[in-house]
Amino acid sequence: MAATAGIPNSVLFCCDHNAIRSPMAEGMMKKFYGRQAYVQSAGVHNDMEIDGFAIAVCHEIGIELSRHRTRSFDEMRDWGDDLGQFDLIVALTPASKHQALELTRHFHLEVEHWPIMDPSGLTEAREAKLALYRQSRDQIMKRMLARFGAPTEPGGMDTVRAAGALPD
Repeated sequence: MAATAGIPNSVLFCCDHNAIRSPMAEGMMKKFYGRQAYVQSAGVHNDMEIDGFAIAVCHEIGIELSRHRTRSFDEMRDWGDDLGQFDLIVALTPASKHQALELTRHFHLEVEHWPIMDPSGLTEAREAKLALYRQSRDQIMKRMLARFGAPTEPGGMDTVRAAGALPD
């Protein structure tokens, strides 16, 4: 997938619970492209806290997620955030794609689906679990780099290299 001509002014990443994949994507986008875009994340549901394994695998590459607070599409609306304000919504799960399309059917904006594996619940062993979370993190990173191009922020390329997404 080739990089597009530019970075949208605003991007919303969404997944099922806003606890693993969409916070990873939000953190990466901010780390790679800074304030070039207004970036947020949300979930179909808000019934979980930020996942500790997501925090750990993002910390490995210099992305801080520990202060992330989960929120749902409903909470966004309740807090006055209009989904129509976003130029691009990136859905990381089928359920969030369906919800995003339903909630934005009257808006002129782009909704993309990046099918990213859910690493939770697939194994119990800590190292195996971390490996799955790294795999999801790296899937998001590769899609992001393909869609938006190389990081523009200082340290962004170091983060990409730390994850092994590019050769030194």
